[in-house]
Amino acid sequence: MSYFEHDYSRRPGYFGIFVLMLISALLGGIVALFLGPAILGQQDLGQEPGIEQQKQAPLPEYTLTENPVVAIAERVSPAVVSIVNYQHTGFFRQLQPSSGSGVIFDSKNGYIVTNYHVVAGADRLEVIVQGEHEYEGRLVGGDEQTDLAVIQIRADNLPEAVFGDSDQLRVGELAVAIGSPLGTSFDRSVTAGVISALNRQISVAGATGQEINLNVIQTDAAINPGNSGGALVNSRGEVIGINSVKVGRADVEGMGFAIPINDAKPIIRQLLDKGYVSRPFIGIYNYQVVSEQLAQWYDLPEGIWVGGIVPGGPAEKAGMQVEDIIIRIEDQNIKTAADLQGVLKKYKPGDQIVIRVVRKGQAHDLNLTLGEMPRS
Repeated sequence: MSYFEHDYSRRPGYFGIFVLMLISALLGGIVALFLGPAILGQQDLGQEPGIEQQKQAPLPEYTLTENPVVAIAERVSPAVVSIVNYQHTGFFRQLQPSSGSGVIFDSKNGYIVTNYHVVAGADRLEVIVQGEHEYEGRLVGGDEQTDLAVIQIRADNLPEAVFGDSDQLRVGELAVAIGSPLGTSFDRSVTAGVISALNRQISVAGATGQEINLNVIQTDAAINPGNSGGALVNSRGEVIGINSVKVGRADVEGMGFAIPINDAKPIIRQLLDKGYVSRPFIGIYNYQVVSEQLAQWYDLPEGIWVGGIVPGGPAEKAGMQVEDIIIRIEDQNIKTAADLQGVLKKYKPGDQIVIRVVRKGQAHDLNLTLGEMPRS
């Protein structure tokens, strides 16, 4: 019998096979959809077992004009100026320039705030606005102890920066520094970072070499020579600090400091009103700090040892004597020179305070009326 002569039973046609396959596929998909999560525990294939992931909102998409740093730069940069300090030096009295920055805060009167060390000793001041307009600057007043100064230019249609509230700053928020690092060629440079710390206490050499103590804002926004006197700005485009100093060591990166604008405001006001800052005066000199170690060695209280008393000054009138040790002013203990300076900042000339001194082991409370610090 040939191959074709075998008796095969009847088989289903191709259409029936196709229908059967389609039904099986649909049933399999339904089973996988409803039973799969229960069997697999709803575990994502790309997720490591045991790590719970939370859904996060997508990051905002910024266009160029919506970027906060761009908006800050556009708003504040026009009010940040370059200041060139020309001084006669050498045998031939040649004019030598140095440069810094400043911030226009009163466009009507042309007032600019800057650092004292930017303008100290100037024979001529040149102010460059928006990189092209040059004006002669006049020193209104300066204060070395706070490293602040106000100068004035005569010009129309000046831009103006807005002062913010530095007491509301929080560590970690956006900080933008604007100034002229390395001179006028890089005027109104913008750098961005964050507020790194608040209420830092630093000691620096003033314009005349005198050591001054500053309360400052710390930021990692790049501050370089020439940025001094420029603006530190918050996310709302408000000036919250006057850039002043940076740590310039090779092993340090990103430590710049600015004077809080709330500290600067009363200084600026006095400079505008008087041309100088009026400070309370006790009338002592040649004083030394009795540290904890010295106190233990010599069986003395910690405080300020008085080495000299100004004749006719407030301390003499109150009965203070040489070798008294100041240990308390009003309700604050005094152990360091910073304590003494800090408490005096709360008062003004003419205020009456109680100073506690220790004299030969006995405590005495002296009623003292503060005088005004001599300007010289």
